[in-house]
Amino acid sequence: MRLPFIVAAALVALACSWAEEIPHAFEKEIQAFETSDRTNPPPRNAILFVGSSSIRMWRTLAQDLPKYRVINRGFGGSQISNAIHFAERIVFPYQPPVIVMYSGGNDLNAGKSAETVFNDFKAFVSKVRTRLPQTQIVYISVAPNPARWAQIDRIREANRMIHDYTRKEAGLSFIDVHPHMLGDDGKPKPNIYLKDNLHMNTNGYVIWTKVVGDHLKSLPAADAARR
Repeated sequence: MRLPFIVAAALVALACSWAEEIPHAFEKEIQAFETSDRTNPPPRNAILFVGSSSIRMWRTLAQDLPKYRVINRGFGGSQISNAIHFAERIVFPYQPPVIVMYSGGNDLNAGKSAETVFNDFKAFVSKVRTRLPQTQIVYISVAPNPARWAQIDRIREANRMIHDYTRKEAGLSFIDVHPHMLGDDGKPKPNIYLKDNLHMNTNGYVIWTKVVGDHLKSLPAADAARR
């Protein structure tokens, strides 16, 4: 069921207001993407990965998913509202058949509620749908990590709401990374994080490569991005 236009527009406006509180916070990163696009044009019909530092730091993305053309537009510290705010510059120009988003953890860490994160994701979907109605949107669950383990209840609640939403809306899907990143004790595996206990090391990205790669194989829309 699609949101009425007025409601969808209100959601987008509300989410964007968060980004506009610090409008120039990511301007240098966005300009760097635009410069790269001019000097080294990205591939057409590529899967767009967008979101926060876990996407930005996935430097081996193209090598890890060699069967697909990919574009990495992650910028560290960003929230879902920032992806909405900059969509005109780092989403729409690529016209991707699939968007893979990892974002929401910084939002929760900044004090936003799980419901706000959920509403911001819906606003992102609504904005994408206005220009790219056929694009498949994949959400990677906010990951568990030792540095923010105290927030795990809100993380799980945000993931639950987004997962439920993606199951009801066409063109959306959800990747739950938790079962793969937690040990038998139910806590984050200790060997998959950098010293900050927040960002993943190579071992963590090995897990994501497998999980994300398997999910893309199940998406007909991703076939358009195959090499």
